[in-house]
Amino acid sequence: MIQTPFYLIDRAKLARNMAIMDELRHASGAKTLLALKCFATWGVFDQMRQHMDGTTSSSLYELKLGRERFGKETHAYSVAWADHEIAEAVGYADKIIFNSIGQLERFDNQSASINRGLRLNPRFSTSGFDLADPARPFSRLGEWDATKIERVMDRISGFMIHYNCENDDFDLFDQQLSRIENEFGTLLSRLQWVSLGGGIHFTGTGYPVTKLAARLKAFSERFGVQVYLEPGEAAITGAASLEVTVLDVLNNGKDLAVVDSSVEAHMLDLLIYRIAGKIDTDGDHPVQICGKSCLAGDVFGEFNFPAPLQVGDRLSIADAAGYTMVKKNWFNGVKMPGIVIKELDGSMTVAREFGYADFEGNLG
Repeated sequence: MIQTPFYLIDRAKLARNMAIMDELRHASGAKTLLALKCFATWGVFDQMRQHMDGTTSSSLYELKLGRERFGKETHAYSVAWADHEIAEAVGYADKIIFNSIGQLERFDNQSASINRGLRLNPRFSTSGFDLADPARPFSRLGEWDATKIERVMDRISGFMIHYNCENDDFDLFDQQLSRIENEFGTLLSRLQWVSLGGGIHFTGTGYPVTKLAARLKAFSERFGVQVYLEPGEAAITGAASLEVTVLDVLNNGKDLAVVDSSVEAHMLDLLIYRIAGKIDTDGDHPVQICGKSCLAGDVFGEFNFPAPLQVGDRLSIADAAGYTMVKKNWFNGVKMPGIVIKELDGSMTVAREFGYADFEGNLG
């Protein structure tokens, strides 16, 4: 038995998402780029690259990883490129996307050899959480003034427009895309490509993929552009879990179970967005599942189990691929989860284990 904690990536579940990815790509003509800011575990890139067109990045290191480990088309985006990064970034990228007109002008000569894009901020989004809202007041994420953008249209071939966030509402997507068409149509018709970013939850249960494909195709044909999507969560939804073991049980007014993992260190987004983890269980025994760090609020959530938990019980915390492995950290020196891949034949491959040397090397 493999020692917990570890992230378990299930290739069969990943294949389900990739089949939907193919359906959307083929019906719409859109290309899909894996958003490495969400998921960058390259041990399953061999499977994903058969169904996706490349990667998109948020930094030089992600860009290099995408080029070297995934291959295919590589888009380079960063909120701000540094002087010492730009030459290397251009060397790895097929397209470089600047966040601002200032950055585009600053690196005009250095980037002239490849396709260039600009991030367009439509000043609205589907995010309900200020921390993640690219359209929040005084947002630094992209340009929105069409008059200013007009002056640099001769230097770019595309836009990147990232404004969706776990949006599972096709009608809302349709309405907002229509607004973008109406407000920026004269600029869109002069481009070669448009990326509509990520955050469209098209692999969610019941999502109308056929309608989305038709809408994307219509957009592409209307403006004569190649459409790109940048799925992160949509690529890996439901494809991984965090496997943990109960280390202690106690009752301080309610039943608690401490596991050999940490929300703060291993599923940080649960704390950031104040949401509970997902455990597939049901019963009459509520138990609060707690992490082992010293942070008082290190809690995965409260779940109902068919019987009281015991020391040694194994639990699976679902949907643990997106924004987990890319954010894991060494808080409290809690052992970093390994990375295990469940192959299509059901066998388990330990892709990565972490030990004290990794902890020590991370700090000096």
